[in-house]
Amino acid sequence: MKKILLLLLLCIPVLASAKDKDDSKYMAGAVPEDNGQVIFRQTFAVKGKNKQQIYNAMLAYAKQLVNEGIQNQRTRITMEDTNKGIISVRMEEWMVFKKKTLCLDRTRFRYQLVFECQDGKCKMSLTQISYYYREENDGSKGVTYKAEEWINDKNAINKSGTKLLPVSSKFRRKTVDRVEAIFAGAREAFETPIKEQKRATEVIAE
Repeated sequence: MKKILLLLLLCIPVLASAKDKDDSKYMAGAVPEDNGQVIFRQTFAVKGKNKQQIYNAMLAYAKQLVNEGIQNQRTRITMEDTNKGIISVRMEEWMVFKKKTLCLDRTRFRYQLVFECQDGKCKMSLTQISYYYREENDGSKGVTYKAEEWINDKNAINKSGTKLLPVSSKFRRKTVDRVEAIFAGAREAFETPIKEQKRATEVIAE
């Protein structure tokens, strides 16, 4: 019996460490800032496509995002400028942290998404990020957090730079993952069905 208890005690640290999350991708630099403003950017090349073709594809993608089930009524396309090749979308969607029978932890995730289309490439930016959290059933009494005071390096990582801080960490993780998914979806809109399954796009370093 004593041997069994000893084995169980020895296993506790292993089990605890297995539960630890690998937050390496969310640490310093994962949430970029420009002059104090949180802004995610990505520019990717689109081989063999002109400005109008890229614009058409990105407009279709924007409409797809707007009609996702996680979007709220405030989500809408605010600009469609064919001549300038610019599409702007104001988004308000549900960001779910935990969903169980008696527990629903979520926030309204608000941001602006902009596409700038040119011959052979597309520039994307995601900015004006905020969260409306802990609201009542009728949407009142929630608390608004801006990205610049909530998920940036200064406010979401401990002073030693080794761990994400409690509470805000779930916002940071979900935001980084969502931005990655949005950017990836835009690139995938140009995938070419060839044998090698190579993408017709490549990310351009800023």
